[in-house]
Amino acid sequence: MPSPGRRFLGRLPLPEYRYLTDALRAETLGGVLLLVAAVLALVWANTPLSHSYETVRDFHVGPASLGLRLSVEHWAADGLLAVFFFVAGAELKRELVAGDLRDPKAALLPVVAAACGMIAPALVYTLVNTVGGGDRGGWAVPTATDIAFALAVLAVLGTALPSPLRAFLLTLAVVDDLFAILIIAVFFTSDLDFVALGGAVAGLVVFWFLLRRLRVRGWYVYVPLALVIWGLMYNSGVHATIAGVAMGLMLRCHREEGEEASPGERVEHLVRPFSAGVAVPLFALFSAGVAVGGDALADIFTRPETLGVVLGLVVGKAVGIFGGTWLTARFTRASLSEELSWSDLFAVSVLAGIGFTVSLLIGELAFTDDARLTDEVKAAVLVGSLIAVLLAAVLLRLRNRVYARLRAEEERDEDLDGVPDVYQQDDPAHHQRLAESSEDRAAAHRARAQELERTREDPGAGGA
Repeated sequence: MPSPGRRFLGRLPLPEYRYLTDALRAETLGGVLLLVAAVLALVWANTPLSHSYETVRDFHVGPASLGLRLSVEHWAADGLLAVFFFVAGAELKRELVAGDLRDPKAALLPVVAAACGMIAPALVYTLVNTVGGGDRGGWAVPTATDIAFALAVLAVLGTALPSPLRAFLLTLAVVDDLFAILIIAVFFTSDLDFVALGGAVAGLVVFWFLLRRLRVRGWYVYVPLALVIWGLMYNSGVHATIAGVAMGLMLRCHREEGEEASPGERVEHLVRPFSAGVAVPLFALFSAGVAVGGDALADIFTRPETLGVVLGLVVGKAVGIFGGTWLTARFTRASLSEELSWSDLFAVSVLAGIGFTVSLLIGELAFTDDARLTDEVKAAVLVGSLIAVLLAAVLLRLRNRVYARLRAEEERDEDLDGVPDVYQQDDPAHHQRLAESSEDRAAAHRARAQELERTREDPGAGGA
């Protein structure tokens, strides 16, 4: 039997709860914008205006002398997503030094869950394409989870997912992003230009020295330097988003004496809204516009490459994350929080099958020589994510009353001091404030009762 002394998916420490609330607020808003951008792209690309969509998407702009005359779609995928991966790098660094990943025992579960949640979809895709004679090069497409999209779905559904499950989903996505970064760096790096790569590395060293040693502050220093590093990384043959990750990992994310927030937390707080609200939605706008007519949708379930993506997202993700979590809990003798059940974890595992942003990016990288197959794979990502949304919606709604009760308990603040009551149960001052508040309310009710009694005895007094 699991040991009752160690539980997972329990209540978060207060600093983690506050960080989670702030981070998910921005990601949820960004996710809604992401949904809007994806729908707009699909409508634009499947109406008589599709020609204008292709014209804008394929329009080239930028300095050719620097090797940066790119299409709008290319700028969105390699440029704007570098901002997204910068935030992902900062999130990962914060998790490693101040979050769940700083404790190897606590980190084991989300790391194993994320790893299994990437291995299983890759195996599903590979199996389908081996049996069906398809191109196995797209094995990485269904491996990524889009946290912003998932949170937007929760917001649209009105699902009051309690903070432990939201934290698990966010930590899972952070580790998932790390593995996706490694996949892009290792498997989708073209011929290397060592001069440009050396320049990018030198730029990163300067970035680190200014940031960590000289402690220079000011966006006007780092933004131009970041653009130079990004340009060199792009021309080196390594995917340019790796530059964003590297700079995010260099941020100092631990607080020193007298600091209310670390530099990494401040920068992430400033950049996250741009990433979630501008960079990712624009990438979706110019990447999700694929033909989804009747024939195209039918082909998704008959062609091995696209069927592999759909099954990888819907089946592989759910089985991988849930199975990895269950096995880790079993072998580490950990037990699930009493307030939640394994069905809750399975529902979140199904929700993690939403693989939008990074899956679309990897789809572009995996099939660069076949534009038609690239579009079909993108359509498969959309269809697989939609199926995952529908299944997760059914599972989550079945437990929404429980989630609403748990969420109300963790957010209750009866003494109105800005700190949820569940974090102050052992604080005498908290109970003293509640007692005084209760006495004030009791006095107000007694005064009201006396007033009503006087009004009954002398009806004319009430209108005086």
